[in-house]
Formats: sequence, structure tokens, C-alpha cells
Amino acid sequence: MADAKKKDDLSDIEAAIEEIMAGSDDEPVDQTESASEEATATPDVEALIAERDELRDRFTRVLADAENARKRSERDRREAEQYGGSKLARDMLPVYDNMKRALDVVNDDLRAQAAGLIEGVELTMRELRNIFEKHGITRISPEIGDTFDPQLHQAMFEAPVPETKSGQIIQVMAEGFLLHDRLLRPAQVGVSSNPG
Repeated sequence: MADAKKKDDLSDIEAAIEEIMAGSDDEPVDQTESASEEATATPDVEALIAERDELRDRFTRVLADAENARKRSERDRREAEQYGGSKLARDMLPVYDNMKRALDVVNDDLRAQAAGLIEGVELTMRELRNIFEKHGITRISPEIGDTFDPQLHQAMFEAPVPETKSGQIIQVMAEGFLLHDRLLRPAQVGVSSNPG
């Protein structure tokens, strides 16, 4: 009896499906309704495409900004590493100048009287030069007769000196210094203004 009931239920379901299928064939399809559904679907798709393109553009810009920020921070880090001590280095230059002046006035009589002291100053000067070299500080030591270079030298005075050309260095008052490739202090020089 249960099998007969199942068969009746199945036949009822099959009949309902056939009726629905037959009914859909009999109903006329409204062309305007289907066209309006397509018309509403097309603007939705276009809106989604436009939104996707806008988001892609924003993502690309944010990615480029992040890359630029990374490069900028890397450059700033390198500059801080190389040039961060420039103020301290600039403050050490007068110490170098004073030690150099002290060693320049040493003569044989003075060396005989205070050999230990002079040797200590020379060793200190050598150590200071080694530290400068270790940290990328190089000396600009122009010679008398060299041509004046405004990028590396500072003219303290001009004088017409015979047997020199205009623009030649006639006196060096202080050495200059570079920190890597940046000028810490220009060499202070006197320049010939001789027109001949």
C-alpha cells in the first residue's frame, strides 16, 4: 500500500511539472519586459566595470606612492648615514687647524727642548687624520700656483703678484674639507689679480 501511495505522489508531481511546462509555452513572452531587464542589467555591468577601473587606478596610485615613499626613506637613510655627522665634523675642523698651526711653527730648537710634547701632538694629528679618512672626510690642499676653483676654494683676498697669472693661488691660509662628495669647508686662499 505504501508503494501505491508513492506512485500516486510521483505521478502528481510529474503532472504538475508537465502542466507548468505546458503553461509556459502557452503564455506569450512580453518583449518589452525582457528588453528592459537587459537594459537595467547593462548599466549595472557598466557601473561595475567603471568602479573596477577606478579601484584599479586608485590601487596603482597607492602602490606607486608606497614605492616612492620607500625609495625616499632609503635615500634619506643613506644621506643620514653619510652626512649625519657633518655638524660634528665641521666643529672638529678648528681643532685640526690649531694643531696644524702648532706643528708648522716647530723648529729644530723647539723640537730639542720639547721633543715628547711635539711627538704627542704629531701622533694626535695623525690619529685625527685617520679618523677623518675613516669617516669620509678628505682634505682639499691647494698648492701655490694652482688655479682658483670657486667650487672648492674661497678667495680671502686678491693681490697683483708679479710673475703670476690672474686666478692663480698665491697663498693658502687654511685647508678645505669634503665629506664624501659634499663641501664641508672651502680652502681659504689668496688669489692673484695680476692682469699679465
